[in-house]
Amino acid sequence: MCLAIPMKVMEVDGFEARCEAKGVERQVNLFMMQDEALETGDYVMVHVGYAIQKVTPQEAQSAWELFDQVLEAMDK
Repeated sequence: MCLAIPMKVMEVDGFEARCEAKGVERQVNLFMMQDEALETGDYVMVHVGYAIQKVTPQEAQSAWELFDQVLEAMDK
């Protein structure tokens, strides 16, 4: 099973970006999205360190709400 995490782009430097999600920052490779214009504040889905898709802030929030529900259910 593959899992992509929504992250907010904090800074773009060529084919790399510093992204943040839930207080955790990571360097993310943008090579797979080289035809997509990304700016600070955009949201991307990140899989194994690569941004694979641009998403809206609403889509990112919805994904995190689902992840939070799964984590909560696992704690029970």
